[in-house]
Amino acid sequence: MKTTRTKAIVLRRTNYGEADRVVQMITPDGRRSVMARGVRKEKSKLAGGIELFAVSDVVIGEGKGDLGVLTSAKLDHFYRHILEDYDRLQFGYTAVKLVARASETVDEPEWFDLLEETIAGLDVLTIPQALIEAWFYIRYASLLGHDLNLELDIDGEQLQADASYRYDMAEQGLRKVSSGELSSEHIKLLRLIASRPLKVLIQIGGVGTLLPECLRVVREHAAVDIS
Repeated sequence: MKTTRTKAIVLRRTNYGEADRVVQMITPDGRRSVMARGVRKEKSKLAGGIELFAVSDVVIGEGKGDLGVLTSAKLDHFYRHILEDYDRLQFGYTAVKLVARASETVDEPEWFDLLEETIAGLDVLTIPQALIEAWFYIRYASLLGHDLNLELDIDGEQLQADASYRYDMAEQGLRKVSSGELSSEHIKLLRLIASRPLKVLIQIGGVGTLLPECLRVVREHAAVDIS
């Protein structure tokens, strides 16, 4: 049987039959669905390798159609600290759910990188959660082909340093208004969030007061529905 070895993050696990599970996962090569046979048995060697909030080293064999067969699964890194904080845990579930849903229609390898860096960030309890969420949402929208324009306003005019803006949900962009909540400092931070990895962003100080408004904007832009 031809096999493929890869890294994987579990998106969803569904019980099947008496002891099996169908596992949906995201890999550096895209989304995969596999059958984990006997994984619910007490002595299964696969069970420990398909935990949530973990990167696993898996071997997938050919199955029927698009459903592969999981022949080996070992934890490469388990981000256990996420479980210690309720809010981070809930956002972790949200991020996994959104990637699971989006990758059904847009099967991009970048989903793996996005989810891996997000859960790795959530695992470091000193990184502000609002920064992680803003970083996730702005990339989530981009991967769905919905970039937030941080250079031009909705009228096609260059964003000005001495002006204030408000996010316009109907136009899906920034509108120049005299009483806007977004200053040039907010826009600078949004540009950094959109273009830098988390490990770089955490080195930037003095952004705590800007984060709530930035997070609100990118959540509205991503138009997330987690129901």
